[in-house]
Amino acid sequence: MNESKPDVIWTVHVEVRLSTKSRRRVDVIQGLVRDFITNNYDPIQLPSVLYGWEADLTLASSVDRIAISESACPSTSLRLKEISLEIHAYQPHESDVVEEYANGTPGRDGEENVLAASVCELPCKAWEGLWDGLIYADNIKLKLLDYIHATFVLSDADVDFNLVTWNRVVLLHGPPGTGKTSLCRALAQKLSIRLSHRYSQSRLLEINSHSLFSRWFSESGKLVQRLFSNIMEMVEDEDCFVVVLIDEVESLTAARAGAMAGTEPSDGLRVVNALLTQLDKLRYQKNVLVMSTSNLAKAIDSAFVDRADIIQYVDLPSREAIYEILRSSLCEFVKKGILQEATVPALNLALYLVNEQRNRSGARQLALALLALADKCRELPQAQQLSGRALRRLPVLALARYIGMGVSTSSTSASNPNNSRFQTDIRLWLDAMEKVLNDRAADHGKLL
Repeated sequence: MNESKPDVIWTVHVEVRLSTKSRRRVDVIQGLVRDFITNNYDPIQLPSVLYGWEADLTLASSVDRIAISESACPSTSLRLKEISLEIHAYQPHESDVVEEYANGTPGRDGEENVLAASVCELPCKAWEGLWDGLIYADNIKLKLLDYIHATFVLSDADVDFNLVTWNRVVLLHGPPGTGKTSLCRALAQKLSIRLSHRYSQSRLLEINSHSLFSRWFSESGKLVQRLFSNIMEMVEDEDCFVVVLIDEVESLTAARAGAMAGTEPSDGLRVVNALLTQLDKLRYQKNVLVMSTSNLAKAIDSAFVDRADIIQYVDLPSREAIYEILRSSLCEFVKKGILQEATVPALNLALYLVNEQRNRSGARQLALALLALADKCRELPQAQQLSGRALRRLPVLALARYIGMGVSTSSTSASNPNNSRFQTDIRLWLDAMEKVLNDRAADHGKLL
């Protein structure tokens, strides 16, 4: 009897990073990758990195990495009959910053040229892995991807802007260190890969908000207009996708309320009005996305907030996110030989193992220990809560303060010369990170 067809076919994205020496046609590579997956992987694990394709001479000479990326499906494992593969082949740029814009005013004696914006060609090698390294409790990353997809659906259908409106503006706000700027960069990188079939080029333009305020009266508004004129020139190339990132957008938009109340110079009002005018012009271009970040959402001008299609709060990591952040750090140490070989269960498996009382495996013990450490991080007082940035530093501080470079439980052997000369047990590292947390609480108390 034939198996019944599934009710839902899930789209699964496959990202194929091409080597710098690859000269093969992209469609040829995509076809070979599709054949490799269908012949060797059923079910498919999400997400995962694929191996074994090196046996194909064409793939081996053209590809650096094949990875199964995210899917809207909540399951972490799918059969081939349940999925539709979308294969994205891309070749990252070796360099990141390719152009810089200064805000100096021509003809002004003594005017300093301060960096107003930088342009990065995408995808760039420096940001490989950034998307996967950002871990959040909810589906922020998928929500943003779905939003971009929705705007393209509407644009392709030529929906009347007078009846349905979208601005292609995203605002991320929340405490410092939660990865807002990194998420914007990672999303730009991801879109450059996903949209490579639409656009042969992708660029990220990062605006330095602070530098757009000129010391010369009435110049700041003109500087904003000049910068956005350059952006519009990029966008007019319909074969180029442009992401504009305005970091700490409150620096630009906080001025208008004060200016209207008479507490801020009128130049601030000109800056905000110039920015809003330029955003209104960009909304008609379907090959541009404006992303902004803020640590002080209440300081942002309400007219700017009103233009944002998505206003996303990025909170401090939850217990589950802390577990995955620390787990990824420990897995990297194992991979690089700094920790002895150990299997640190992914979150879903860890939560399952916790309920298996009879299970005495090392994996369960590690899961319990790491979950306990995540709980301790979340139990800190609100003022001492760790951001994602601080959590990434935790293993480094553990090494520096409590493990020490002289401690080693394994030495380099002739059979494995790649073994780290410094290699420790994972439990030693977990204990050391807990001590760092205790130190943090004590040191923070001295600040009060």
